[in-house]
Amino acid sequence: MPIDVPARVLANRRLSDDYNVLTLDAPAIGAAAQPGQFVMLKPGTGADPLLRRPFSIFEVLRDDRGAAAAITILSKRIGPSTRLIFDAVPGRRVDCLGPLGRPFTSVAPPSGAWMIAGGVGLAPFATLAEALTSRGVPTTLFYGARRGGELFYLDFFRALGVELILTTEDGSVGERSRVVAPLERRLAERSASAPLMLYACGPEPMLAAVARASARYGRPCQISVERIMGCGLGGCYSCVVPMRADDGAVHHVRSCIAGPVLAADRVVWG
Repeated sequence: MPIDVPARVLANRRLSDDYNVLTLDAPAIGAAAQPGQFVMLKPGTGADPLLRRPFSIFEVLRDDRGAAAAITILSKRIGPSTRLIFDAVPGRRVDCLGPLGRPFTSVAPPSGAWMIAGGVGLAPFATLAEALTSRGVPTTLFYGARRGGELFYLDFFRALGVELILTTEDGSVGERSRVVAPLERRLAERSASAPLMLYACGPEPMLAAVARASARYGRPCQISVERIMGCGLGGCYSCVVPMRADDGAVHHVRSCIAGPVLAADRVVWG
């Protein structure tokens, strides 16, 4: 069951003029969280903002004994809610409900794992990378952004032993391309007999491209969709995603309950 806590802001690390990492005093949520799950946050008071907003659990911070002590979220300042998160100061209360949603399914050796992140889609991959590397899974992160100044936490992933393949639209860091371009090349080069799981999170056009690439090379792929959610509990139907059943029929699922992690080959892409 999700936990609803009035979490205190412990720290606010600004990564750029638009991105920040907010640390929240929510150890009970951190202790129950699995990679890919999310929280619903209300950073303001009263009716502004009226609804909570979903954020992937970025990190679970632990104390010297290994117990969960706090969680972090990675946010990009876009609208009123994310502006409040960007400006939050230590000690401020943020109502925090979670963990919510269906998590990623971690693979085990001898399978490899490739994570594909676009922009703020990096958010669910810190905890997933920790889970995968702790099991000895060879892990690669394909990470793309508009420019090099929007590529974050690279040393964090390197310290875990994750291979990094970076792309930027302006060519300032890594390859000048969209992140799917090197992914497709590596898929073509990898032996079909070498087991591999793909995980992706980012803008929907990127997810659709990853889904097509994974299908083309016969690789399973789990995606984390970034849909607007009004409640996070399945009551408002604001986050539906069209999915294809075994018999080919199309039905709609609520991504806050059936997801946010979904099988890429079952999503009906527009």
